[in-house]
Amino acid sequence: MSAEAADREAATSSRPCTPPQTCWFEFLLEESLLEKHLRKPCPDPAPVQLIVQFLEQASKPSVNEQNQVQPPPDNKRNRILKLLALKVAAHLKWDLDILEKSLSVPVLNMLLNELLCISKVPPGTKHIDMDLATLPPTTAMAILLYNRWAIRTIVQSSFPVKQPKPGPPQLSVMNQMQQEKELTENILKVLKEQASDSILVLEAALKLNKDLYVHTMRTLDLLAMEPGVVNGETESSTVGLKIKTEEMQCQVCYDLGAAYFQQGSTNPAVYENAREKFFRTKELIAEIGSLSLHCTIDEKRLAGYCQACGVLVPSSDSASQQLTPYSQVHICLRSGNYQEVTKIFAEDNLTFSLPVQFRQSVLRELFQKAQQGNEALDEICFKVCACNTVRDILEGRAIGVQFNQLFLRPNKEKIDFLLEVCSRSINLEKASDSLKGNMAAFLKNVCLGLEDLQYVFMISSHELFITLLKDEERKLLVDQMRKRSPRVNLCIKPVTSFYDIPASASVNIGQLEHQLILSVDPWRIRQILIELHGMTSERQFWTVSNKWEIPSVYGGVILGIKDNLTRDLVYILMAKGLHCSTVKDFTHAKQLFAACLELVTEFSPKLRQVMLNEMLLLDIHTHEAGTGQSGERPPSDLISRVRGYLEMRLPDIPLRQVIAEECVAFMLNWRENEYLTLQVPAFLLQSNPYVKLGQLLAATCKELPGPKESRRTAKDLWEVVVQICSVSSQHKRGNDGRISLIKQRESTLGIMYRSELLSFIKKLREPLVLTIILSLFVKLHNVREDIVNDITAEHISIWPSSIPNLQSVDFEAVAITVKELVRYSLSINPNNHSWLIIQADIYFATNQYSAALHYYLQAGAVCSDFFNKAVPPDVYTDQVIKRMIKCCSLLNCHTQVAILCQFLREIDYKTAFKSLQEQNSHDAMDSYYDYIWDVTILEYLTYLHHKRGETDKRQIAIKAIGQTELNASNPEEVLQLAAQRRKKKFLQAMAKLYF
Repeated sequence: MSAEAADREAATSSRPCTPPQTCWFEFLLEESLLEKHLRKPCPDPAPVQLIVQFLEQASKPSVNEQNQVQPPPDNKRNRILKLLALKVAAHLKWDLDILEKSLSVPVLNMLLNELLCISKVPPGTKHIDMDLATLPPTTAMAILLYNRWAIRTIVQSSFPVKQPKPGPPQLSVMNQMQQEKELTENILKVLKEQASDSILVLEAALKLNKDLYVHTMRTLDLLAMEPGVVNGETESSTVGLKIKTEEMQCQVCYDLGAAYFQQGSTNPAVYENAREKFFRTKELIAEIGSLSLHCTIDEKRLAGYCQACGVLVPSSDSASQQLTPYSQVHICLRSGNYQEVTKIFAEDNLTFSLPVQFRQSVLRELFQKAQQGNEALDEICFKVCACNTVRDILEGRAIGVQFNQLFLRPNKEKIDFLLEVCSRSINLEKASDSLKGNMAAFLKNVCLGLEDLQYVFMISSHELFITLLKDEERKLLVDQMRKRSPRVNLCIKPVTSFYDIPASASVNIGQLEHQLILSVDPWRIRQILIELHGMTSERQFWTVSNKWEIPSVYGGVILGIKDNLTRDLVYILMAKGLHCSTVKDFTHAKQLFAACLELVTEFSPKLRQVMLNEMLLLDIHTHEAGTGQSGERPPSDLISRVRGYLEMRLPDIPLRQVIAEECVAFMLNWRENEYLTLQVPAFLLQSNPYVKLGQLLAATCKELPGPKESRRTAKDLWEVVVQICSVSSQHKRGNDGRISLIKQRESTLGIMYRSELLSFIKKLREPLVLTIILSLFVKLHNVREDIVNDITAEHISIWPSSIPNLQSVDFEAVAITVKELVRYSLSINPNNHSWLIIQADIYFATNQYSAALHYYLQAGAVCSDFFNKAVPPDVYTDQVIKRMIKCCSLLNCHTQVAILCQFLREIDYKTAFKSLQEQNSHDAMDSYYDYIWDVTILEYLTYLHHKRGETDKRQIAIKAIGQTELNASNPEEVLQLAAQRRKKKFLQAMAKLYF
């Protein structure tokens, strides 16, 4: 008898009938009582505890005779323990929800790896390389279980976890927790590296059209038997727990959807994949039923995922063309279209489709933005709060504190909006009596809370108020207000209310004027004006609102119309149309302009052309704010109309300068350079300065690829801009007869003023045109004699290098213009490396070194995929690197200086060594040594630290030198690869520091 068998026999003979608590797993192991234990109603210990104990015992390291720790032995006892753990998991039907909830990541990783091993998955083989369709059903299912758990664990690790409250500190427990944490992190790191493979495996599983089988306790017993029996019974036949194809696909779709959704935070494009998988999961649940034994999906969570995907990725199919209110609100908030949010909320007051909590969360978000200094949102906050308040009162809830605070100082605009929301929030024909009663009570309370009778009259004379309140209620309201404020006499007779007094003509005129101010319907405006002119012929109703403004060039023509009604109508239609265009309400603007055009066509060809010009400008704005933003070219009809406007020679037509500006900018933005260069009539170049400027810009863009001597138009453009930026001096003769310089003014010799030029440039979006203009102003800035640090720009060489009369140029204005142009250009495209370098040079020239480094690094990042690729040498030229070096030096970051010296085409050892000698460095010093690839600099560092007695830092430098990839005997490609890798890591570290 062997020693092991003798020990087992001795242990068996001395074992009590009831096993002690400390060796229950041994008892189950020896007596094969596991199945009997698991069949108990409430087994103690629980199944998941059994898995943990079995695997812990099986993974205990051993100690040899020399007291050296060895890996766990692969003996019969440990194999049986692992098999028992698998059998417990099989008893739980391999439900990942249960296993993940109760087992730690390391334990579950060990369990599933044992499942792969026992399911005949070859160790070291990538799952992506295995064809699931040809594998035995249990093997395929084991691979699916492992990869499902892998991506579920990655998703779960991205959620915030509430840390448990620490108990009394125990060193052994803390060590164990730290070990488990490190092990979990290592496993997660491996799972994330393999995440793409796991996703591909699960995607491949969705193409399977056969049922799969998962191991049961019986099949696991068979696996422990002879290989021949196993192969005959489990691999080539269907033994085990059957998982239908639909059930498997449902679980896989859900897990893939969660994985794609988690990736969407860094790559929004994959939200579409998540949406597809979640909606497929819903379809499969409908097919197999929610009571499936082997498919457990949290349907509430699934519904939340689907709702979120519906917002993030609105469906484009015909069945889902109408966006949900959630999606509409989300899109409006992202685009900053807050006015549309108020419209959606007002419309939702009829349907009650948006939950109150969601509406309140939107209001909270807007309040936070307003409190951060965005004063423009104050009005929006009131409007959203008013919409929410009306929703509350319709559903019988009390008015919130926020509304009362925002309504402390009422004004006409607030009351107008509140009445509009109330009118849109109730359908008087279909509304129940309770809804009508709630709305009436709200309006009464608002009236009672107002002190200004003008505002009370606005509400009480509103159609909704008169409809909802009966005569008796209105009289009672008047009595209440009289008691509240006895000094205010609301009516002459004590019994009769002012509602019973026939309205005077002045009251009716006031109501109509009020409607006239609010209306944007051209036919309603015409009707109101007819009524007003029928009441009185003494008033000029175009003066009702001081916000109705038309350009001064049109004023004489419109106010010269003899018929008062026609004059008022034309003036108001144009003023309202211009206002709607300004606030980008292009639909109403077009309706108002079309009505005005139809009206003036009957009697004034001059005004007809004016309206055609304004409609052209409106169409340009509509296209630029709509499809033009996505790069879609304008229709040929619009381009023809712009050309027609530029070539127009009708006499005595009042023209607005802004239309000519917009037309020329429109042609440049859509690269109509051929027309501006060759086809524009000669008289336009003399009469329209914007056409002249546009022609020079278009010609310069066209000639840019040619040789320098052929760029005549560049010289012409230079002279035009220099003249615009010139100043004229005024002199005064004193009492003593001497002449003194008293003031400098903008020269009137230029084709336009500098402010007009800047306004025109800010209408341009074409990158090449903006680059040309920027380079011109940069060159003009650099021409100064007292300039110390030049600014660099693309195509700067095409401009003349000197100006005959330097004193005539206002260089301060030029410097301001350069800054404004760079700021505007970066607002158009913040990823243009050339413009970013200009911005960095400006900061460098003005001694703002930290900001300069920020933009130098950003310029490199945008053209190298955040330094994952090499920065092009024409971006990081020697001049740029030297300026970065100087910035770091002046910021006392001397180690960064030494590293940047390596970036130069010829390494600047003198500057590097000098910077390393500095001991007062504000950067991380020795932690940057890993970024140095030049051995000479590293050797100097070793010598320097040795000389100073800095042993630790010397060791770090020696360790850096000792890296094999820096060995001078390596091939040139290896050395270059080592340098490139260090450049990448250093620049990424710098970017994190300065971004």
